[in-house]
Amino acid sequence: MLILGIETSCDETGIALYHSERGLLAHALHTQMAMHEEYGGVVPELASRDHIRRVLPLTREVMHRAGAALQDLDAVAYTQGPGLAGALLVGTSIANALAFTLGIPAIGIHHLEGHLLSPLLASNPPAFPFVALLVSGGHTQLMRVAAVGEYELLGETLDDAAGEAFDKTAHLLGLGYPGGAALAQLAGEGRADRYKLPRPMLEQMHKTGNLDFSFSGLKTAVLLLARQSLEQERGEQDRQAKDQRRGTHVRADIAAAFQEAIVDVLVAKSLYALEQTDLAQLVVAGGVGANRRLRERLDRETKQRGYAVFYPEFEFCTDNGAMIALAGALRLGAGLRNEASGAPRLEAGLSNAAKSDYAFSVKPRWDLSMAL
Repeated sequence: MLILGIETSCDETGIALYHSERGLLAHALHTQMAMHEEYGGVVPELASRDHIRRVLPLTREVMHRAGAALQDLDAVAYTQGPGLAGALLVGTSIANALAFTLGIPAIGIHHLEGHLLSPLLASNPPAFPFVALLVSGGHTQLMRVAAVGEYELLGETLDDAAGEAFDKTAHLLGLGYPGGAALAQLAGEGRADRYKLPRPMLEQMHKTGNLDFSFSGLKTAVLLLARQSLEQERGEQDRQAKDQRRGTHVRADIAAAFQEAIVDVLVAKSLYALEQTDLAQLVVAGGVGANRRLRERLDRETKQRGYAVFYPEFEFCTDNGAMIALAGALRLGAGLRNEASGAPRLEAGLSNAAKSDYAFSVKPRWDLSMAL
């Protein structure tokens, strides 16, 4: 089966072509980062308009690079949610229009399911079952994954997601938007042990068995620490005419302390999830999964305990069309389809294709456990 994947959930337009036997044939991605940087965050209306401009040219590019024609497609997979409603509507409407024209299924995919399955694109993929740590700008969750479409929530964030905390802390330190990667780079220049920051919901984990996350308190602690430390540093500079770079050193140390606090929590909770589920494989996916300090710690500590850890390639950590095309192929292969996707109900493979009116909807808020 040849599956076209379309991702337009937020501020990146991703298109990919995946073959169920040959794997990923081609993919392309356009990021709106530069456009939104001016506003300090994603502007939904601008995001939607840019997706409209990008989807079809990127689709033509991917089809050309793969040497395929639209008539070769067996299905179109698209991100149905969660995400920005307007952005989701762009990809959803184009996917269903294309599928209707070709008489093939349109498969609505949960955005987080795409991330969760993205390590399967690697040359050494994990096998089911496994524990998945989904960690991004909008989500921080631990899931038990038994098979495609079989997900059990073990724990999730009660407030800020880890990636959101990274971006907000970066803003506090004057690093601009999006700041997660910039903060991680700055942290590499600092000392993580200079400042002590809280590890939210970690101290009682083994007593309560709670695998939820909370990062808003950590963000507040960084705010207070940054204000106090930078004011003290400026006072010393004024009194003693010290090196002008001292303020940068303070920010680097705060960034390092913050990153280490986040990593401590993610690593500890992930290891405890493996212990609780009696599984030996951990999958890490989402934008924060690209953080090198997180990977370094997980690599070391899983190896010490006899576990295996899997990551998507760096290019597939952020939003992309490849993970959506893969999820669509796996769902088709398993005879699964989300009820509200607007495509024909599939009992197995491609049977009964194109008997629907292709009515569609988007799901800006969508619990992954309901994507069955």
